Amino acid sequence: MELKIREEIGDKNAIAHCLQGIGSTYDALKNRPEALKYYLDALKLSEQNKDKFFVGVISYCLGDIYLREGRYKEALEKDSSALKLLLENGNEDGIASAYETIGRFYEKQGDLASAQMNQALELNQYTHAINNYTEALLIWQKQDRKGIIAEQDIALGGIYVKIRQHNKAKKYLEEGLSLALTDDNNDLLKDAYLGVSRLDSSLGNYKQAYNNYKMYVIYLESLKTDENARNGESYRMQFEYDKKEAVVKAAQELKDARTMRTRNLQYVIIAAVLVIAIFLYLNSRQKQKAKTKIEKAYGELKATQQQLIQSEKMASLGELTAGIAHEIQNPLNFVNNFSEVNKELVDELQQELRDGKIDDAISISNDIKENEEKINHHGKRADAIVKGMLQHSRSSAGAKEPVDINKLADEYLRLAYHGLRAKDKSFSATLKTDYDESVGNITVIPQDIGRVILNLVNNAFYAVAEKKKQNPALYEPTVSVGTKKINGKVEIKVNDNGNGIPQKVLDKIFQPFFTTKPTGQGTGLGLSLAYDIVKAHGGDLKVETKEGEGSEFIISLPVV
Repeated sequence: MELKIREEIGDKNAIAHCLQGIGSTYDALKNRPEALKYYLDALKLSEQNKDKFFVGVISYCLGDIYLREGRYKEALEKDSSALKLLLENGNEDGIASAYETIGRFYEKQGDLASAQMNQALELNQYTHAINNYTEALLIWQKQDRKGIIAEQDIALGGIYVKIRQHNKAKKYLEEGLSLALTDDNNDLLKDAYLGVSRLDSSLGNYKQAYNNYKMYVIYLESLKTDENARNGESYRMQFEYDKKEAVVKAAQELKDARTMRTRNLQYVIIAAVLVIAIFLYLNSRQKQKAKTKIEKAYGELKATQQQLIQSEKMASLGELTAGIAHEIQNPLNFVNNFSEVNKELVDELQQELRDGKIDDAISISNDIKENEEKINHHGKRADAIVKGMLQHSRSSAGAKEPVDINKLADEYLRLAYHGLRAKDKSFSATLKTDYDESVGNITVIPQDIGRVILNLVNNAFYAVAEKKKQNPALYEPTVSVGTKKINGKVEIKVNDNGNGIPQKVLDKIFQPFFTTKPTGQGTGLGLSLAYDIVKAHGGDLKVETKEGEGSEFIISLPVV
């Protein structure tokens, strides 16, 4: 509305200010394409008006966006131009903001040089970053802007850690942490504790580094909750918006001071209209923005969940691969061995025929025939394994089919064991099976139920392997798999004589992301996915355990 008024009265300076204000609003809303569009229009108009100060303001805004988008060359060009123009004008807010953005540019260049192991370039870039951050900090300190001072302190401390100037790093990080605590700003506290943790780690104070890293994680997790995430995002948006608005406000005040006697009333009216227009716009968009944020967060959550599920499936595939390789190697060895024997027998047969020993030749030919039958037998065995492998490699489309559940359970038990043995030759365990022949075929999705059995068997092998490490001499690892038909249902039992599951965590084992394994050895999704798969088949998955003696997982599936 204000822009339209400005255009109608032909005030080009005011139009440029309106375009910049709209660009700042889009920037705060993280709509960078629209923000760039309005900023560039405002820059073009300000250059036509020969308004050097406002050209500097808009150049800073453009440089800030280019830096966030990784367009480093353009960012430095715009920010350097902005700094020069703002220094000529003497606007402290604009000068400090330009110094801070240039500092961030050089810090990113230093990080890139560090990744490329270019130490000379790394130190040079970090030194430029320190100089620019320091210039900005001096101005913010003069204005007593505690929140921005804390941000600059933390940034400076982080760079000094990178170049191993620990005393200076400690000074700035402690100042930043103190101000962040006073300001009660979780986002700044998160960054401050991470910086202090890195400093402690660089100094070899690993215990203190770990404690500070835990504080970093606490504040990081607090920002991930729905309410805190929205508050944190709102704060960051407001924080960036305030910095830009401070520059714009100073520019507007300067312009108003120059034209106060002739146009003071006009600017007051326009400013009031602008505030009302922005308020009405933001109020009308509030519900839509909230809905968009929720939909985006939900989409990201679903995407992350699918990635984790796919990761768990790929882990299962890796465990199967080693077992399948072992299974197919045996018949191939037989084929190779009997082929070599037949080559020797053919040579003997030809010699006997040349010598006229027909009876001996017939005897050798019978041996060759017998070997060929064995080759054919083991070739068919390898063919069956490959077909089974192809069957299990198909992605599940949700179609159920009749499956011999005893054969399926035995196959995955064997594949899991050989897969583990392929990775750890020292591992061995006694395998026991007890299959109820009356079970027969039941209708399931074989790939999904196979994945459940594989997960439970792998967990059993992990449990007995861990117990074996504790008492290698007297302990005999044993894993049992059995089936039983009872009350119109089929039960598949996987039993181990490991350490069992502690009662205090028993209620959590089917929850997503919960694992008792050390960090890096489990996603916490295996049992959760297994539980969901069994439930989708109309069945149930439960566990019976006794600490120190072992665990038994029971899959119960309907016969129909």
